[in-house]
Amino acid sequence: MIFDTLKQRMGGKDQLTPMQIAHHPLFTARDKIALLHQLKAEATGAPVEGAAVAYEPEEIDQAIAEVREGVESAVGTETVLKGDY
Repeated sequence: MIFDTLKQRMGGKDQLTPMQIAHHPLFTARDKIALLHQLKAEATGAPVEGAAVAYEPEEIDQAIAEVREGVESAVGTETVLKGDY
């Protein structure tokens, strides 16, 4: 699963924040949105394996908005594969 790999690359789940996901240069916009939606589902009450998510849904929504703004303004498109958004 991509989420586990991202946690490992970021140095463990304790250091992972929605904004770190939104600004991570090695993942496509599609991957970032998928990860953020997974976090939001867990934050809004979906069953979670392990510890509860420590982020507010509003913080996750802000990160999703930043990813979408980046896509619209073509920021970071050099790391995105054709057809990712």
